[in-house]
Amino acid sequence: VKVGAVSLNHRDKMVIDSGRGLTLDFPFTPGSDLAGRIVAMGDDAERFAVGDRVISCFTPEWIDGARAGTARTPAYRTLGGYFAGVLAEYVVLPEDWLVTAPSALDDAQASTLPCAALTAWFALVERGGVRAGDTVLIRGTGGVALFGLQFAKLHGAKVLVSCSSEKIDRVLALGADHAMDRRQADWLEALYALTDDRGADHILETVGGTFLGQSVRAAAVGGRIYQIGALDGFDISSPVMPLMMKDVTIHGIGTGHRRAFEDMVRAVERTNMTPVIDSRFMIAELPDALDRFDTGPFGKIVIDNTTFSHREHA
Repeated sequence: VKVGAVSLNHRDKMVIDSGRGLTLDFPFTPGSDLAGRIVAMGDDAERFAVGDRVISCFTPEWIDGARAGTARTPAYRTLGGYFAGVLAEYVVLPEDWLVTAPSALDDAQASTLPCAALTAWFALVERGGVRAGDTVLIRGTGGVALFGLQFAKLHGAKVLVSCSSEKIDRVLALGADHAMDRRQADWLEALYALTDDRGADHILETVGGTFLGQSVRAAAVGGRIYQIGALDGFDISSPVMPLMMKDVTIHGIGTGHRRAFEDMVRAVERTNMTPVIDSRFMIAELPDALDRFDTGPFGKIVIDNTTFSHREHA
């Protein structure tokens, strides 16, 4: 596959900075989310043809059903981690590790789908069954968060976003019904007021740590929390009583399988949904692209190998 673009995830920065607890074989290629074009195929390959545009599967061996692994050893066999990554000009991958790219999206846009978009879809749609009339709380404005906003609105849900004050206008323009300044101590009271004390049926928890406790307090009776991020550390905490008394379900979400990915790609194509790109960089600017994570991106950060020739921030 000739790589057209690679979108970055905060996980990529963590792997590069510290290894993120993984055993890496060097030389190591980071990155997991590519969009590109097939330029050559093995003799037995039959799912695609030369010239087809494709995107990579983040957890490539997970085709459908239950995830691999055991209680003792959960599986974490991903691109750019267990397997070599895709931040390159060309990569060689098994055909089962790819899906067809949406024709309406360019490579930079399509490259945002394998991890962030699938994570949001797998949480809200595959696991949560979000539907019209539900209330969804999105915490943050990173890649997963904004895809969650877009997918929730596609399904007719009411969307509340907790974010920094300077990003409120942008999330409202993207379709959020309400936005709350996460730095204000009374944001939870604002959520209660906006939902007539019902709370949120679905919560995308993209921070983790002690923030989980806030999400438990924000959850409706019978609500679902999707634990995705670990920006506040790898240990999470919550008060027990509201968790028990409200019958809250906490789902751990580690992206999703290929079947759900293909479902999601069809939905993106049929609804003409456009991913939100925060910024585009050339591959030589990778350090700058990784530093962008520290400044609070609004959407996805992309390494663009195509005709892009200058840095651009949304």
